[in-house]
Amino acid sequence: MSVMYISGGRPLEGELTVHGAKNSVLPILSACLLARGPVTLNNCPRLTDVDAALGILRHLGCRVEREGHAITVDPSGAAGSTITEEQMRSMRSSIIFLGPLLARTGEAHLTYPGGCELGPRPIDLHLSAIRALGCQVREDRGIHCTGRPRGGEVQLSLPSVGATENAILCAVGADGPTTITNAAREPEIGDLQSFLNSLGANIRGAGSSTITVEGGRELSGGEYAVMGDRIVAATLLSAAAAAGGRVRLSGVDWRHLSTVLSVFHQAGCRVESRLEYVELERDRNVSLKGVPTVRTAPYPGFPTDAQAPVMAALAASDGCTLFVETMFDSRYRHVPELIRMGADITTEGRVALVRGVERLHAARVEASDLRGGGAMAVAALGAEGTTVLSGLRHVDRGYDGLEEMLCALGAQVERREA
Repeated sequence: MSVMYISGGRPLEGELTVHGAKNSVLPILSACLLARGPVTLNNCPRLTDVDAALGILRHLGCRVEREGHAITVDPSGAAGSTITEEQMRSMRSSIIFLGPLLARTGEAHLTYPGGCELGPRPIDLHLSAIRALGCQVREDRGIHCTGRPRGGEVQLSLPSVGATENAILCAVGADGPTTITNAAREPEIGDLQSFLNSLGANIRGAGSSTITVEGGRELSGGEYAVMGDRIVAATLLSAAAAAGGRVRLSGVDWRHLSTVLSVFHQAGCRVESRLEYVELERDRNVSLKGVPTVRTAPYPGFPTDAQAPVMAALAASDGCTLFVETMFDSRYRHVPELIRMGADITTEGRVALVRGVERLHAARVEASDLRGGGAMAVAALGAEGTTVLSGLRHVDRGYDGLEEMLCALGAQVERREA
């Protein structure tokens, strides 16, 4: 088991290019099943979730090669339509293979997905979208879907990111046009649209609440670069806010981070946003200020995935910050670990009141989930002493070498085998 030793009290300084987005590369990898030739994806992060997705593609008959941050998928030999229970449980995003499998083979046999325990995340919206496209769904010791998809009207009761992506992926292979209403608007959906259109699809509307898909177009192979990870960027900016110093990040669109940047501006940080980079600077001699309310919401609102690292930064501040989590029931699992480090936080249901303290102190803490792990690293960088962080299997799902990124910015972080 690996653990991370993180020494606090050192300001962060430097520039870094943010790696590819986990929440973008996973649906794009599943979309490779729809191509008729090899696809090369650049800027692919080395994550355990990406490894799990590649394992599923190989299981389904694809040839997969990886060299550095480039992945080539040749789906010409893909013939399978079943994903094993072990593979489905390896990551929550495994459900994203449902739409492409139906579009390619006319059937899909899956079990229920795994992933971080953040509270109920039902897949009924995914199944509802598949039914709206003319496929039959049977739930009996798993999920069994059959039928060639046909164009139709997909009306989502909630703007679910995964259900929107599955609807797009299934509709690309459908006979006829599809309209998706109340679609999620996250930037990663725009990246999926751009990728599919680069192969010959005709999809419009990503970034709005209505997406149209012209089904039945044959997709070629091609080459594409995955967008930068805005949540990794939010974590690194949180680290700079907690530790002090100046950090400049490139490879990510600052507009995708506008709500996070607004919080840090209110907290007293200097924020500079340009097309080429985003920069955050915090004077270590001046405490962060509490922010009235941070409320998570679907994009373009404040991202739920950034809630934990931003809370970790504001745990040591002058004043109080109220967090309201609207997306998941169990998104405060990092709070007990922050309290171990001296934070003063009270939770009730989906509300957390953070009463800022002068400074956190080191402790032995554990990552309870992916973003909780990022939060503990942020807290440790601003704390006094050396924190030992375990549970790195969660961290490795979404951060490509977190310790290396932090060290590149001047932090003292070491990963060891316990």
